Amino acid sequence: MTLFGKISTEIGVHATSEKWFNLQATQLHQVQNLAERVHGTSLHHGEDWHHNESIKKWTYVIDGKVTTCYESIESVDEANKTINYKLFGEEIEHKFKVFRLIFQAIDKENDVAIIKWTIEYERVGEDVEPPYGYIEYMHKCTADIDGHLLKA
Repeated sequence: MTLFGKISTEIGVHATSEKWFNLQATQLHQVQNLAERVHGTSLHHGEDWHHNESIKKWTYVIDGKVTTCYESIESVDEANKTINYKLFGEEIEHKFKVFRLIFQAIDKENDVAIIKWTIEYERVGEDVEPPYGYIEYMHKCTADIDGHLLKA
C-alpha cells in the first residue's frame, strides 16, 4: 500500500470565483470570523498574512477534536485562481510527512463558481488513515464562507 495520496472535492458556491480568490489571496485572516469550525488564527512569523515567508497558526475542529497547525503559502497563481498551502506542526507531522492544501476557484457558466480543494499528503506509516476529516472540514467551511461572501 502506498503512503502517498491525493483527495479532492469540488463544491458549488453562489459567490463568484473572484470573491473567493480575493478572500484567500488578500483577506485570509477574516476566515476565523466566517467559519464555525475555525476557532482562531494568528500570524506566527512575518508581518504580512499573504507573503510566502509568513507562517500562520490555525486552531480548528477536525473529526470533533480541536487541532492546531501552522500554514505557509507555497505559491499563488492568479491567472488560475489557485493557491498552494503547506500545513505543518506537531499535530500534522506525527501523521504526515507531507501535507499540502490546494485551493482553486473555478468559473462555470452563468456566474456560477466551483471551489476545488485538494489535499496532497504522505503518511508516516500504513497505520495512519488518509485525512478524510479535512475534506469534511473544507466542505463545512466553504458553506459558511459562501454565505458571508454572498452578503458582501
